[in-house]
Amino acid sequence: MATDVVEAPSPTSQPPSHISQPRHFYLAVDRLQFKMDTLVDLLGMAGRRPCLPMVVCCSTRDELDVVCSAVSNLSYIYIASLYSDLAEAERALILQKFRQATMRWNQNATVPSGDDSEIGNEDQKSHLIVVTDACLPLLASGESPITARVLINYELPAKKETYMRRMATCLATDGIVINMVVGGEVVTLKSIEESSSLVIAEMPIHIFEML
Repeated sequence: MATDVVEAPSPTSQPPSHISQPRHFYLAVDRLQFKMDTLVDLLGMAGRRPCLPMVVCCSTRDELDVVCSAVSNLSYIYIASLYSDLAEAERALILQKFRQATMRWNQNATVPSGDDSEIGNEDQKSHLIVVTDACLPLLASGESPITARVLINYELPAKKETYMRRMATCLATDGIVINMVVGGEVVTLKSIEESSSLVIAEMPIHIFEML
């Protein structure tokens, strides 16, 4: 992946008991033009885990469309998107399919990483939802959370409240968050880390072995 090292957010001075699931990481990208290639590489690694339920969060519809186009050739990942003018019935079907994928993951989580023998089976594909902030599940209206095992913030939200809402609506309690940051975004990441009492560490190479 086209990445480079940027200064990490400083550790917060909090007792270890505050460090809880889900786990938060950042992935530093050297230049903006490498960001999409890095996402495709990342999903290429994650998506080979059979049935892995994932979410990529974007800030705008335009970014969502670009992401969906870029990852559409990953044949071992079933890709769906949630956007503002999506019909309600289609939205419900996408969320239902994702819940089914999550159940399959929970049943098959013991499949060793790198076992691609059943990746061609439609039911064994990883399942990815790409969503904008405007179309996150509405918990207050009774809509169920997505409960992905991996949440990728392709666009880092500027506000802590948006970051926390993405977590609450898209992530399983024992999932992982990967924040993609370019250049000066590390300052925003540090602000979110400190104001949310989170620890956001550099993403380890073996991150998907942690699932």
